[in-house]
Amino acid sequence: MRPIKSKINVQSASFQDNCRQMEQLLDELEKYKQQSLQQGKEKQQIKAKKAGKLLARERIDLLLDQDSFFLELLPLIGLQSKGFGPGGTAVCGIGLVSGRLCMINANVGTNRGGAIDKATLDKSIRMSEIAMQNGLTVINLVESSGANLPEQEQIFNYGGIIFREITRRSRKGYPTISVVFGNSTAGGAYIPGMSDYTIMVKDKAKVFLAGPPLVKMATNEITDDESLGGAAMHSRVSGVSDYLAENEVDALRIAREIIEFLPVQNATPPSFSEVQDPIYSAQELLGVVPADIKKPIDARELIARIVDGSKFSEFKPEYGTTLISGYAYIHGYKIGIIANNGVILSESANKATHFIQLCNQQKIPLLYLQNTTGFMVGKAYEEGGIIKDGAKLLNAVSNSDVPTITIMIGASYGAGNYAMNGRAYQPRFLFSYPNAKIAVMGPQQLSGVMEIIQRAAAKKAQIDYDEEQGKQLRDYMIQQVEQSSTAWYSTSKGWDDGVIDPRQTRNYLAVCLATIHNLPIEGSDNYGIFRM
Repeated sequence: MRPIKSKINVQSASFQDNCRQMEQLLDELEKYKQQSLQQGKEKQQIKAKKAGKLLARERIDLLLDQDSFFLELLPLIGLQSKGFGPGGTAVCGIGLVSGRLCMINANVGTNRGGAIDKATLDKSIRMSEIAMQNGLTVINLVESSGANLPEQEQIFNYGGIIFREITRRSRKGYPTISVVFGNSTAGGAYIPGMSDYTIMVKDKAKVFLAGPPLVKMATNEITDDESLGGAAMHSRVSGVSDYLAENEVDALRIAREIIEFLPVQNATPPSFSEVQDPIYSAQELLGVVPADIKKPIDARELIARIVDGSKFSEFKPEYGTTLISGYAYIHGYKIGIIANNGVILSESANKATHFIQLCNQQKIPLLYLQNTTGFMVGKAYEEGGIIKDGAKLLNAVSNSDVPTITIMIGASYGAGNYAMNGRAYQPRFLFSYPNAKIAVMGPQQLSGVMEIIQRAAAKKAQIDYDEEQGKQLRDYMIQQVEQSSTAWYSTSKGWDDGVIDPRQTRNYLAVCLATIHNLPIEGSDNYGIFRM
């Protein structure tokens, strides 16, 4: 393969101006990330330290292999909600434990007692989904007071998914290890109770369906925490605990020891042994990716800065040019890439459909780089079959079985989000750049459509259209769409797995590719009916 030849002048004023705009967005990202690192109020952290406890992130650091990466997932979920802060009350991510890729889910016991709010539940459900899809062992670092009761109506019905997925993973041979450091009460008692391995810290872990006050109310029995649900009792009497750890460090040591003796998954090795850095600097991505999504971007310039040796074998380069497809390697892993270079035309859709089928035939994972306003509209395009060509692409995306990764690098509007493997199409991982926008359509277009509809309604009703009221409504809708389509809003809702610095794209992809290769790669040759 030949390297992509960049056509960008990195010294130009427009390039440097875009860098400055992207740096402002990254400053905002860093501010939010710093907020997500907070582990509750300072007095709660001091109290935990005095009790001989580690904080959640300290537990993760001790659990991980020395110098291991930690790809944190959904760190900003709940950012714009009224919950317990960005990230909720759990830290989730993928790292190496005893040389194995593991999903780690740590309750932040110093933030509201580790109580589960809606954002934390959504995060845990997504964590379970990723673990199942990729055959990962899950390690729960447990210290939670259970559901946040004021939000019980949003939590209770779907909370059972967590328990369901523990046992479904176990059936497939993907074990769950729970290390209990403090409270795990009520429904939360089933986390260690359903795990394949459970470790409890002596004199600290407390696991029971109902605490002493509720037991007194229900049965008039008088008891205490330790005899009712302490680590020693569960290790020596009930059998809920498999290992009684002397302290937190000992508990983490036992967890690492368990991982060490688990069977190795039948993973798919990298396709190519030699890993080459891109010939262009990742720093240049700040100028390549437009901060203003209205400005065009040649996706080849982005690809050149994330793939091995900047080498890219493009498929159908002269056909359907508003979409790019082709093969590359990233950290030695073979990958098929589909990237927008504008609006999706019939030719673009047909090319992508063809390429998805090829990657499934060859069992090559797919990377989607989303930046599109959607499918082209208009009389000529409708007559040309844009609906059926778009439907073929959606069919291929829906029934593709190779693992997929999606990155929103700009606009993600309308059915373009679906065609480019958006959240509804279950990519293994989905990340956003801080400039990304997601909505049915752009704010100007949406407000304009609504104005046309309202004018037509007024004409039909034979009344005058109120220009001033129309302007106020138009301005309001533009503001609402702009606010609800930002990367910050999207990540707060859990619509992505995190907002990332474009310069870190290659590093994120390295971990994602290693993760999806944890199991054998399988393709599909079975699709629904293609409307020809």
